[in-house]
Amino acid sequence: MIDEVPPAPAVETPTSPVTHDAARSTAARSTAARPGVGISRSLVFLLAVTTGLSVAAMYYAQPLLDEVRDALGLSTGTAGLLVTVTQAGYLAALILLVPVGDLLARRRLIPALVAAQALALVLLASAHSATQLMIAGVAVGALSVTAQIGVAFAASLADDADRGRVVGTVMSGLLLGILLARTVAGWLADLGGWRTPYWVAGAVQLVLCVVLALRLPAEPQAEAGRPSYRQAVASVPKLLREEPLLRRRALYGAASFGAFSVLWTPLSFLLSDPPYGYSTAIIGLFGLLGLMGVLAASLAGRAADRGRAGQVSAATSALLLVAWLPLALGEHWLAGLVVGILVLDLAAQGLHITNQSEIYRLRPEARSRLTAAYMATYFTGGLAGSLAATTAYSAGGWTAVSLTGAAFGLAALALVGWDILAARRG
Repeated sequence: MIDEVPPAPAVETPTSPVTHDAARSTAARSTAARPGVGISRSLVFLLAVTTGLSVAAMYYAQPLLDEVRDALGLSTGTAGLLVTVTQAGYLAALILLVPVGDLLARRRLIPALVAAQALALVLLASAHSATQLMIAGVAVGALSVTAQIGVAFAASLADDADRGRVVGTVMSGLLLGILLARTVAGWLADLGGWRTPYWVAGAVQLVLCVVLALRLPAEPQAEAGRPSYRQAVASVPKLLREEPLLRRRALYGAASFGAFSVLWTPLSFLLSDPPYGYSTAIIGLFGLLGLMGVLAASLAGRAADRGRAGQVSAATSALLLVAWLPLALGEHWLAGLVVGILVLDLAAQGLHITNQSEIYRLRPEARSRLTAAYMATYFTGGLAGSLAATTAYSAGGWTAVSLTGAAFGLAALALVGWDILAARRG
């Protein structure tokens, strides 16, 4: 079972949201922190590549939905469900698979999951019906949680003073995977059809599996005995109950990823139809606009190490709402769409990295379970955003999508604002 850590006394001031999180982080470090063993730059790079490639598999479909719809004779709503079921598989695996990272050696678990995802990608590339497509999509999504196990692995190896930087760097790789997935998938689909990105990704994952098996080191052992699988899974909701910082950060994440998913799920439909009428290759290029999110990841991790998590949270949550004004105008105005994507990605990823940097300061022996608790809540928001976006686009077009995204942005701002006011009231 997880070691019970007595809650630290509240050390909050009525003046600043920074102290609200900083006090809890300081208390967590003083009661539960255990130094890491350090991590080389080459290993950080390898884990960044691993997380990027693993999570990218969930996003190859986004610029391809129009082509998948036509090739398999699906409706727009059914084709859009490929993104939704992939995220659903990811969500289920966050709860059922990620906690295994606290039970087994991650140096062996990560290569095994990468190999399994390679097989799932091949199955998706071979799909010839909606049923086969959806089943393979669930498997690909479920095995994409390798990315989160990799982030927890990096956090365990890092020294306390550098953990925010290391997490931010590895997460930069993850974000690059998400962004480049759309671009590369669009290019490969133009060359050989919508199946080509999945064939290529499966082959790359097999090569990565071998490299990981040879390069991953052992990690620090937990001071307490490891829980059983059943205890580990059961402890995930328990962590949410016991850790206010985790609970609060998970809700921030859910709202921000909901806004992010509302944008990217129906975007390929908007861009493939008039007035744009872009090809899959051009649609894929829009993923590169999210490079601002990669910059935000690096800066947010360093800001968290300097105790500025509260300030970053306030700024990024406000931008999540503001971004939907130019996005709404983007239905007929390309410049507005571009500006909105830049701002939304910067805000969503900056808040996400700040959240993760903060929660990894809580319980070193349970980092995979902290990841599971946070990411399950986070992806619940993303799943809700995808479902809402698909429904909104079918019912009311891009205007309905923009209103839906703004609602998620407003929810994020309201959550952060409420906590700021609570901190000031003391």
